[in-house]
Formats: sequence, C-alpha cells, structure tokens
Amino acid sequence: MTYTCGGAQNSAEGLEQCLRLGPCDAAHRVLILLPLFDEMNRTRRTILQTMRALDGHGVATYMPDLPGCNESMSPLAEQDIASWRSAAARAADTFGATHILSLRGGCLLDDGPGLPVLRIAPVKGASLIKTLVRTQIASDKEAGITSSSDGLAQTALSGTVLLAGNIISGQLWADMDSAVPANQDNITELALPDIHGSALWLRAEPRYDARMADALAHAVNAWCRQASGGLL
Repeated sequence: MTYTCGGAQNSAEGLEQCLRLGPCDAAHRVLILLPLFDEMNRTRRTILQTMRALDGHGVATYMPDLPGCNESMSPLAEQDIASWRSAAARAADTFGATHILSLRGGCLLDDGPGLPVLRIAPVKGASLIKTLVRTQIASDKEAGITSSSDGLAQTALSGTVLLAGNIISGQLWADMDSAVPANQDNITELALPDIHGSALWLRAEPRYDARMADALAHAVNAWCRQASGGLL
C-alpha cells in the first residue's frame, strides 16, 4: 500500500510505502509509528510479528514508512519533525486509522491525527540525538578522527551532519533537541513488564522476541476494544 506526503498528492513524488496486515473491513485499524533511526531496525521484526498476531484477532494494522526512513525514496537530510508528523497524520487519514500504536521516537509524532494512542517507552528527542552523537564520536575515534558533540552540532547547523549512518539536517537536529511526547487525554502508556517486554532498541543487533510480540498483540487488541467502548 502507499500514501502521499506533503504536496505530492498528484504525482509519484512523495509517495511512501505502507505495510498492511488484517482485514480491509476491520472495525479496529491501528497505525503503527515505529521508533526512529537505528532503533527502528532493532524493533521492526518483533512489531511485524505483532501485526500478524493482531490479524488473528481481526485487527488491521498499518506500518508506514516515514519520509527518509526504511524504503522511502525521500532523502533523510530533507526531513524534520514537521514533515514526519504530517506524514503520520496523512497515513492515518489515508487508511482510516481508528487507533495509533507508537514506540519510542514514534511517540513524538502521534498526536496529530487526534486518535486514541497507545505508547510504549516514549522518549525525548534530545535523548535520541545524544545516542546518535555518542555512537558517531565512538566510530570517529576508532577511525582516528577527533570529534565532539559541539563540533557535530556546528556541522549540522551549517548544513547536514552524518550521525551513526544517518544524514541529519540542522533543522532536524534542532527539532529533535526540543521535541517531547505530547501530553493529551487520549494517550495511554503501556509498560514493558505488562507485555513481558524487553528494550529491544538497546540491543547491539536486531532481535526477535516472540513472547513480547504475542503479549503486545493481546494488549493492543484489548485496548482497542476498551478505547472504542467495548465495540468488536
């Protein structure tokens, strides 16, 4: 499936991919906003298995590629928080989402559509940037290059900077540095112990957690029904 971003509604430019599982006529349709940057890669397989399990409950799920992420043809260097939030809202509208599941950095983008939101391990944008900076400094050191947080920030402000394999613009750096998950009445937070979960985003390599995927699917299914007033 695809959806359009920005002003590219009448052309192939700006067209982004979205993975859908579950019945087209499902009463509950969940838009999933994955973690950002490398954390996305470490959690994607487990969330994909969660989508398959939710299909068994009759729940449809949608995992959109944000501009500049995963299979997107849009340059990451041209993205900022506003473009990602706009893409999330457009995907929710395109697919008729009834609920949103957001994880980690995805929690910075989930308030635009005005739908019930279930969050897992929300994080401030500044924390994500600091992690990328630490990783880049460590990589530079191994390569015999001296770098610093201030120096990388100055490079970003003058154009773009490479952080742990991600080309980040000064605008995205500034946005992330001040971004916090929105505080709204329609947001529920799910604790990792409640779903037998582990912090997959901290793993050195992507890891699949079957028990977590199954427990998360049961929790999301129950939450969808509760958030919809017990409707099937």
